[in-house]
Amino acid sequence: MSTKKKYSLAIILITSLFFLWGFVHNLNPILIPHLKKACQLTNYQSSLVDSAFFVAYFVIALPAGLFMRRYGYKMGIVFGLLLFATGTLLFIPAANTRTFELFLAALFIIAAGLTFLESAANPYISVLGDPATATQRLNFAQSFNGLAATLAPFLGGQFILSGVSLTAAQEQAMSAGALDQYLQQEADAVKLPYAIISIVVLLVAFALFRTKLPEIDGTEDLSQEKKASKRPLYKEFNFMFGVAALFFYVGAQVGIVAFFIRFSEEVAGLTEKMAANFLAIALFGFMIGRFVGTFLMRYIQPSKLLAIFAFFSIIATVVAMNMQGMLAVYALMLVEFLKSIMFPTIFSLAIAGLGAKTKQASSILIMAIVGGAVSPPVMGWIIDMSSLQMAYSVPTSCFIVVFLFALFNLKNKTSATLSAAH
Repeated sequence: MSTKKKYSLAIILITSLFFLWGFVHNLNPILIPHLKKACQLTNYQSSLVDSAFFVAYFVIALPAGLFMRRYGYKMGIVFGLLLFATGTLLFIPAANTRTFELFLAALFIIAAGLTFLESAANPYISVLGDPATATQRLNFAQSFNGLAATLAPFLGGQFILSGVSLTAAQEQAMSAGALDQYLQQEADAVKLPYAIISIVVLLVAFALFRTKLPEIDGTEDLSQEKKASKRPLYKEFNFMFGVAALFFYVGAQVGIVAFFIRFSEEVAGLTEKMAANFLAIALFGFMIGRFVGTFLMRYIQPSKLLAIFAFFSIIATVVAMNMQGMLAVYALMLVEFLKSIMFPTIFSLAIAGLGAKTKQASSILIMAIVGGAVSPPVMGWIIDMSSLQMAYSVPTSCFIVVFLFALFNLKNKTSATLSAAH
């Protein structure tokens, strides 16, 4: 009974982290156009906002894994929250000086903190409780990540974006003092939101530090898992396949959202604001998909549900590539719903049966998030060489890899232990 209570408190605290990192990460689509104005950037320069995040995941993932192997999940989470808060506080001097490089450094530090959080929280939530419901727990926790993804663009748009965009001619017509005042007002808009985030993050870090949480060392796993843990990770085929699947999934996720507004404008004739509203609705569908997926996993094996969702994602992206008008936009919106369960499900299936190697494996899986840095440039190159719709062959190909990983896990005995409880 006391163990159950301990696990319940741990699950609540860890689940809150999913919301926090989902919120700050999904402010990036707001920051890109905002910093483009405030720092007078080119389109390429403003795209480095996302690059700072994905580079940090790749660079920090292994050090995060080593840190947690020595100090444990709890200290990894607390340290990650401290990095997170440090990065958000750096937005204040970055805004005061309108120094884009300092903004990038702040974003890198935030993402470094998120790397610690994701490296620790994903496996932590998976092993807190009955192994048979691990994927359900992870999907439930990730549902709050989806809620944050819906709220962040809306709140960021309300409190950060001014709605005022000057053309180059208008800027040239302004006096130097007036232009500097306008740019400073734009830059200052990020200070209060990010200061509030830093305060919340520090409070959560303090609460976690003061709370006694069960430390998971992986040594209590089944004998089969202990035996498997003697093999090096690169010989764990399911794990390596999972790394590839996660790399391609994140590539699809980022690529679809990165070009959604332009796609909607070109294929369906929507205005920029209308397209942004449809994107917000699509992200709401992503959140709903997390809750629906968690429910369905009570009755459907996670790998089977992953295969079904990946298959229909392939169909939907093919429709988006070949149709015109709102049907193509609706197809991409459907993909947001379908891909909602993919990250947590791939993650939990990939680490199944790894025992004491779970921490190291988790850090490598987090490195696979760098796939999000690869797909947008590839899609951009295809747009330049061919067409915007043809660029969506990239996420289609990514979903094929996810589908094959799901099919493999239908026959994987270790992954079968993650079947939903009936």
